[in-house]
Amino acid sequence: MSSQNDAARQVLVSRGFALEYATLGWNVIGIVVLAVAAISARSVALAGFGLDSLIEIGASTVVIWELSGTGEDRRRRALRLIGAGFSLLAVYLLVQSTWVLATGFRPRPSPLGIGWTAVTAAVMFALAFGKARTGSALDNPVLKAEGRVTMIDGLLAAAVLLGLLLNSLAGLWWADPAAGHVLVYYALRETRELFAGEP
Repeated sequence: MSSQNDAARQVLVSRGFALEYATLGWNVIGIVVLAVAAISARSVALAGFGLDSLIEIGASTVVIWELSGTGEDRRRRALRLIGAGFSLLAVYLLVQSTWVLATGFRPRPSPLGIGWTAVTAAVMFALAFGKARTGSALDNPVLKAEGRVTMIDGLLAAAVLLGLLLNSLAGLWWADPAAGHVLVYYALRETRELFAGEP
């Protein structure tokens, strides 16, 4: 019976690794795609979402370390680094988005950004669901917490997508920096939770 439980647990751990590596791979590609889209469209929201993808890579790396049996101290240090990254992201987005709104700087429509954020939202929701189920089956709070981060990442992709669509279809240029401010709220919240030691 014990060997069966060990085998079942190993299958779940392998699934957890697969979900995190899929998240890593998607976000690595996303950084390149979002950089191209942000530069061509001069979009603050796309640039901010690209930085968020970089931070998500760090979060996935933390979970991979934890699933590999990494010690608690190392995990705590990594989470502090992720928290510092989120705080820098919040400062960048707050300054840039406020400057764009104040000066009336208008981003260009971005078909690439629209397509990527739409697909990313769907992928992140699917990955978040898989992490929640696997984390619950393993009774692993780190995997479950990172699954919530992935869910928020999907919601952010949807928010950026909405801003891009409003700018492209209705000429509402302020929707792009407004989406940047949504990311500011998310980054500050994640910073607070990580430094407070919450999952």
